[in-house]
Amino acid sequence: MLRIIKLLSPLLLIGVAAAADIPSAHYLPIGEIKFPANYREWVFLSSGLDMNYFAGAPATSEHSFDNVFVDPVSWRAFKATGHWPQGTIFAKEGRHGATGGSINHSGQFQSGESEYLELHVRDKRFPSGWGFFEVEGNKPAKVLPTSAHCYSCHQQHAAVETTFVQFYPTAKPIAIKAGTFDVSK
Repeated sequence: MLRIIKLLSPLLLIGVAAAADIPSAHYLPIGEIKFPANYREWVFLSSGLDMNYFAGAPATSEHSFDNVFVDPVSWRAFKATGHWPQGTIFAKEGRHGATGGSINHSGQFQSGESEYLELHVRDKRFPSGWGFFEVEGNKPAKVLPTSAHCYSCHQQHAAVETTFVQFYPTAKPIAIKAGTFDVSK
C-alpha cells in the first residue's frame, strides 16, 4: 500500500497544482480566447531559425525566429506523464532576425517586437481536441476553422499529441521515456 501511495503521490500533486494554478486560457462568451499577456513568463521550449513547413517554398533574405512557450501547469504535467493535459496552451511568437548590431560580427539575433503570435490550445470544445488561434496585437482571437492547414499538418507530422515535440530538446527525452513519442515523425 505504501508503495502505491509513493507511486501516485507525484500525480496527485500535479492534480492539486493544476487545480490551484489553472493555465491562462480564458474565453469570452462568444468563444474568443483572451490574449495571454504573461506568455513570455511561461516555460520556454525552443527557438527555431527560418523554419518552413512547406516543401518547395522559396528562401527569403529576411530571417525569422520562432519562440515556443508552454504554460507552466501543463509543463509540470508533461514532465510527470509525457502527455499534455486538457487546458494546455502553447504560444509561438515570431521575431525578426538581425545580423548587424552592437558588437555582433556574425550570426543572427532576435530583434524588435514580435511579428506574430499563434496559440495552440488543448480543449475538448474543439472537434480535434486542439484549437489554433492567430492573435492580432493584444486583442481576443477566434479559433481558426478546421480547414486551416495547421490542423492537418500537426495531425500528420507532430510527434506527441499534435505537438512538435521533436523540435523541443527538453521535452523530447521526456516523451521518449514515457513512450508517447512517435519516432516516425
